[in-house]
Amino acid sequence: MLYWLTNDLVFPPVDYAEDWGGLALGGDLSPQRLLLAYRSGIFPWYDKDQPIIWHAPDPRFVLFPKKLHIPRSLKPTLNQKKFTITYNQAFREVITHCQRVKRPDQPGTWITDEMLEAYCELHKLGRTHSVEAWQQDKLVGGLYGISLGKIFFGESMFSQVNNASKVAFVTHVLDLTQKGFLLIDCQVHTPHLERFGAEEIPRSQYMQILHEALESDR
Repeated sequence: MLYWLTNDLVFPPVDYAEDWGGLALGGDLSPQRLLLAYRSGIFPWYDKDQPIIWHAPDPRFVLFPKKLHIPRSLKPTLNQKKFTITYNQAFREVITHCQRVKRPDQPGTWITDEMLEAYCELHKLGRTHSVEAWQQDKLVGGLYGISLGKIFFGESMFSQVNNASKVAFVTHVLDLTQKGFLLIDCQVHTPHLERFGAEEIPRSQYMQILHEALESDR
């Protein structure tokens, strides 16, 4: 049974989530509620014709930065430095491109206009970040997510040129490794990220790591 949220900034425990990951309905996408959600192991994921659905799946799909696997086929592209990688130079453009990506397994996009504006607001507060891949001053790929403490919550990526988002992703993971990040939350399984070393772990283990990773953000 999903819980209906009130105006109070509170979520039910993640252990109350349904087998498919759904935990709660309703609420809003205010910066305060979004940050509370991520700190609690919860994230929003819904379609534009639905109420906000909050998820806490078990197992959780994550990437330990030190376990990053760089596919052999990608290494020549990395060595050739075909892309210029930047951070936080075009956040709105990146999330807008992610919103417009046509995905074969989805009829629409889960990045509603409401979600886009909410994450842009979080970017103004220094909580959401983008990684951009450029070719000749043209934005051709990138990704965005939330950074809290020593954990990065990856949200979405896009690519208009072959390997652009992959290079942005690998560059970002290597940077997070240097900064001592403990985990990259990929949320739910995708074959694409599995090729980079992402794996499923029990939600209980995820919550333990999350608590440790957030210690530097309190």
